[in-house]
Amino acid sequence: MARIDYYNDPQAPRPNSLVPAASAIICDQQGRILLHRRSDNNLWALPGGAMEPGESIGKTVVREVREETGLHVQPERIVGIYSDPRHIIAFSDGEVRQQFSVCFACILLGGKLRVSAESFEVAFFFPCEIEYLSMHPSIRLRIHHFLEQRTQPYFT
Repeated sequence: MARIDYYNDPQAPRPNSLVPAASAIICDQQGRILLHRRSDNNLWALPGGAMEPGESIGKTVVREVREETGLHVQPERIVGIYSDPRHIIAFSDGEVRQQFSVCFACILLGGKLRVSAESFEVAFFFPCEIEYLSMHPSIRLRIHHFLEQRTQPYFT
């Protein structure tokens, strides 16, 4: 399913859903951040996705990281809660979501890095390399907040 991310775009379609989601910032021992290049919009992003019924938001981030990257993680802290109504995500099936995502800093526990049906590439990047990647501004903002080492989570 294809998707288009709109940000601060007056031509964006009106949202018809609000789905809780989680994303993860995972660093390796060298301080590189894990990203995957999404197959639905060709942009680099943090692993993550929608919460399922009967699931906690913490379990969501663990499941999504495993599904999308093959890695096992443990949420450590909340980087931020991103619910900016100017960020709209339109899917090819007609769903149009307003963003609502909790971003977690996670500890890498193990697993084997791999791509999934949702990605073309999965790799770790040094923060200085990330600025040159094609990425939605909301993902770049989450990484920026993580790198600031804030003592309190960001929220919109």
